[in-house]
Amino acid sequence: MARTSRFPGFYKITVAERRALVSDATGTEVLEMERALEAGGLDAETADKFVENVLGTYGLPYGVALNVRVNGHDYVVPMVVEEPSVVAAASNAAKMVRAGGGFTAECDPPLMISQIQLCDVADVTNAKEAIVAATAEILALANESIPGLVSRGGGARRWEIRQLGGPRDRMLVAHVLVDCQDAMGANLVNTVAEAVAPLLAELADARAGLRILSNLCDQRCVRVSCRVPADALATDEMSGIEVVNGVVNASRFAELDPYRAATHNKGIMNGIDAVVIATGNDWRAVEAGAHAFAARSGAYKPLSVWRRDGDVLVGELEVPLAVGTVGGTLRVHPAARLSLRMLGSPRATELAAIAAATGLASNLAALRALATVGIQRGHMALHARGVAVAAGATAQEVERVATMIVEARDITVEGARQAIVLVRVL
Repeated sequence: MARTSRFPGFYKITVAERRALVSDATGTEVLEMERALEAGGLDAETADKFVENVLGTYGLPYGVALNVRVNGHDYVVPMVVEEPSVVAAASNAAKMVRAGGGFTAECDPPLMISQIQLCDVADVTNAKEAIVAATAEILALANESIPGLVSRGGGARRWEIRQLGGPRDRMLVAHVLVDCQDAMGANLVNTVAEAVAPLLAELADARAGLRILSNLCDQRCVRVSCRVPADALATDEMSGIEVVNGVVNASRFAELDPYRAATHNKGIMNGIDAVVIATGNDWRAVEAGAHAFAARSGAYKPLSVWRRDGDVLVGELEVPLAVGTVGGTLRVHPAARLSLRMLGSPRATELAAIAAATGLASNLAALRALATVGIQRGHMALHARGVAVAAGATAQEVERVATMIVEARDITVEGARQAIVLVRVL
């Protein structure tokens, strides 16, 4: 099968049949999926080497978003998430975006910021001048500390210095910008910070304070856009143009109100985080960077905006996104390695583009639902399956029980138990 992310009726077939389809489309082996995913991809003994005080492992659903096309390439996108409707919604929205040609993405070089705090600076002006004069020495020292990265084409590229607070604070912060290539880069930039801190402190006649990366990686942003024809957005009750106007209104609401912007951005991170987790990356760092970036103007703003262009809905997203495709968890977690192979073994920038596109798809799905039937109808319909399972429905009973409690508008465990009784009597 040619590489594709279009599988009509995918949700209707069995897990084994889904694995076979994805295997054909991505070149990953079914046996590898079984080994990596049956038990969550990680045994207790291996987990004990990840973190401390291990008792076992905690499984989450591993699904795939379909229909995703980024820069002309199709991707079956792995997502790890516990929330009902996220995977289905992203897949459905990606299908709408395909009608307009798919997502277009561009990524900054993978630059991470290594921060060195300089305290009790004797003379701020003299300190800045001394550091500027030693630029070559600073960068050389930084690169000496990360020879492996330098050999792969990465390394320290430039530096910045800023004064913090007022004259009484006597504080500077230096940033060394490091090209991390295909690594997320946390350990690399922390190593750089430790290496150059003594020299910077000496040059500034100051005391070195904190030495660590910044998760506000605003030099490592991804920009994703899409154009969705109005017809692709229409529902049984609303025309495509009405939906476009509703989405634009929802976007404007988020631009004007931080309370709405927080939920708007949470919808974006539903998609991004799920891909980041599935690929073994640090979703807490990604979340921290995204929300700090959203507040960079001094007011919390949406990461994406939606506008109408004639009969087309135009969406744009910009977000800092530090992810890696080498090192860290990827070396030892079978499911993380599987995810990357499923995506075609991407570079870090390509993975960032895929994750951001999935985030924009998730955002579109939420806004379209809000602008039409409301967020609860689809969400609760999928949530009903989990309620049915919690009430004791068997695999063969789940769909019938879920349908019954949705129709009864009683999506509770007790309602599901009553439905199970009826299903078994009938």
